[in-house]
Amino acid sequence: MTNSPGDGQPPQDPNQPPSGEQPGYWQQQSGQPGQDPYAQPPSGQQPYGQVPPAPYGQAPGYPMAYAPDHPRATTSLILGILGIVICGIIAPFAWRMGKRTVDEIDASHGQLGGRGSAQAGYILGIVGTILLGLGLLVVLGAIVLGVLGTVSSSSTTY
Repeated sequence: MTNSPGDGQPPQDPNQPPSGEQPGYWQQQSGQPGQDPYAQPPSGQQPYGQVPPAPYGQAPGYPMAYAPDHPRATTSLILGILGIVICGIIAPFAWRMGKRTVDEIDASHGQLGGRGSAQAGYILGIVGTILLGLGLLVVLGAIVLGVLGTVSSSSTTY
């Protein structure tokens, strides 16, 4: 039942419920008919449900916006894992790539994510490089002992 200007009655406010009807959703939420529930209260405090302003680098209206991962973050993690599990020669590359990626993420001031993956690849690269070095020392030690064993056995002839 809408009032037209020719009825002799003043036009009805569209935010007010018609007489005899329950208030609509917006009127129930704000507590006062015709008032936006997300409007800033006069005291300067934010009402419940309003999204605070987004920090620098995040889209406004999206409070949980995340920065995209660095393109090499996952790569350094995978290289670190492969350097320990399959082939130790890859580990120094994971170490170097992980360190560079962590430094670039830190320098981006929150514009790039994936620091955890990059740091894990960096640490796995260090561990894999240490294991590679120890493995090389064992192999070299075995070679040296094998050569010395054959030299000592051939020199002691009667």
